[in-house]
Amino acid sequence: MCTNYKPVTLQDRLLSHFGVVRPDDEDPLELIYPGFGAPFIVRPEHRAELARECLVGLFGLLPEWAPNLAYGRNTYNCRTESMRQLPSFKQTWFSARRCIIPAEWIYENCHETGDPVRWRIQLSHGGPMGVAGLWGVWKDRNGVDTLSFTMLTVSGAGHAIYERMHAPGDEKRMPVIVHREDFDGWLNCAVADADQYLRQYPAELLKAEPDPAPWKKLPEPKSWAAEPDMFQDEWRHAAEDPAARMIKARRARQKPKGPPPLEEDGPSTGDLF
Repeated sequence: MCTNYKPVTLQDRLLSHFGVVRPDDEDPLELIYPGFGAPFIVRPEHRAELARECLVGLFGLLPEWAPNLAYGRNTYNCRTESMRQLPSFKQTWFSARRCIIPAEWIYENCHETGDPVRWRIQLSHGGPMGVAGLWGVWKDRNGVDTLSFTMLTVSGAGHAIYERMHAPGDEKRMPVIVHREDFDGWLNCAVADADQYLRQYPAELLKAEPDPAPWKKLPEPKSWAAEPDMFQDEWRHAAEDPAARMIKARRARQKPKGPPPLEEDGPSTGDLF
C-alpha cells in the first residue's frame, strides 16, 4: 500500500506533462503522507474551456459522513476490488469522481534484507506518473469545504517489482498508474467503462531502486542527566551512524524460533566432577 510519495509541484512539469497548473495560493509539500495536502487533477465541471483542472486536497478520502479530518488516515488507498461495496468509496465511485494524482515517484518498503528498506519507484524514462484516484468534497460543522482524494490500488501479485515489496506474508498491492494517452479517457469515460483502466502497469516501464529514508538523531535518554551510563559512547555512535544503528536494530530483533539445539553427549548426572 502506498503511504508516502513525492508529488509533482513544479508548475512547468504540471503544465508540460498534465496540461494543468496548480492554484497560485497553494504550495504543496515536497513529500506527502496521509492527511497532507497535494495536487490532484479532475475533469472541470464548471469551466468548459479547460480539458483538465488541478486542485489541491488532503491525501485520504473524506466521505460526506466522515466524523472528522482524521478519518482520512484510513482511506488514503482504495482497493478496486471492494470499492463498489465499501461505504467510504462506493458513492464517490458511482458519482464518477475520478482523478489523476501527479507523482514524481512512489515509496514502498522492501523487506528482502530482513529490515524494511524504503525503495523509490518511478517511470523508467524519468517523467512523472499519473496515479488513478477518487476525490470528494467534505463539509465540516461550520460548512467549510475540504477537498480530499485517495489512490486506487490493484493486486501486485506476479508483478516483477511489486511482488518484491511489503512485509513477508502481507498482500502485494500496487497503485493504478494510468498511461499518459489514457488520462482523458480515465477522467471522462462512463462508470461502466472505467474498469478497463484498473490494471497493473507494466514492470518494464518502471524503475525501482533503494532510497533509504534519512535517519534522525536519537535523543539522549533523560536518565543520563542523573547519573553516568556505561553505554553512552555506543548509543551516541549508533544515533549518528546509520550503519551502526541498523546493526544495533538487527541485533535487538527477536530471532525466529527454530528447533531446539541438539544435546551433546555428557555426564548423565549433570555433575562435572
